[in-house]
Amino acid sequence: MNELIEILEELLPGEDVENCTTLIDDHILDSFGILSLVSEIEDAFEVEISPAELIPDNFNSASALWDMITRLKEDN
Repeated sequence: MNELIEILEELLPGEDVENCTTLIDDHILDSFGILSLVSEIEDAFEVEISPAELIPDNFNSASALWDMITRLKEDN
């Protein structure tokens, strides 16, 4: 999870990424940010994020992202 937080902090400097639960809802993470984040996550955690995973629920918080990563690693 720490590595994910570091990635988010790099992409979203100045945001409280550990506690924010509205990254998508509040437009903190935009479409370009999502694409960058997907690339970073795929490289860092050796998972493949399919288009079906690109839903707001998976990207609204660090916790939701971590849950998605964990699920993808288990499926792999």
